[in-house]
Amino acid sequence: MRDEAERANGQGEAAREAPRDRDEAGRPRNARPRDAYGRPLPHGATGIPTMPDDLDLEPAEALVQAQRLLDDDRPFHAHEVLEAVWKAAPEDERELWRGLAQVAVGVTHLRRGNLKGAQALLSRAADRLEPYTANPPHGIDVDGVVRRVRTLADRPDGGPVDLVLTKSR
Repeated sequence: MRDEAERANGQGEAAREAPRDRDEAGRPRNARPRDAYGRPLPHGATGIPTMPDDLDLEPAEALVQAQRLLDDDRPFHAHEVLEAVWKAAPEDERELWRGLAQVAVGVTHLRRGNLKGAQALLSRAADRLEPYTANPPHGIDVDGVVRRVRTLADRPDGGPVDLVLTKSR
């Protein structure tokens, strides 16, 4: 009975034994193409290029790229840029970059229609960013980001995000 159910769901033995995409160190990777919101597409489909796993940007350049991606309604890709900086950031800035990456993931969830997930991530991101409002580094408009993110979390209607990361814009 189980085999019949698995075959009906496309999860027969061949699916269970299909090789996973792995990097040179053997860690699982998903090499499937992605849509603009980061959802995996079937192998062979034309997708939107993602950021390389070894992305290494200075904070100023990352902010410019992340803003461009947010403006182009590609929050999943903005998240990848911000996550790369988070992982390389000095200890005193790690939570700032982690919070910014969570903002982009929250917006991704909004775009995917996952309002509950969006609200949770946006609220967590705002909480994580608030300690940086007094002395924000890199020209980041932390106060403005926190206000906008809290508004999005309170009213996740799927409309325009209009999120500006830096004061110089």
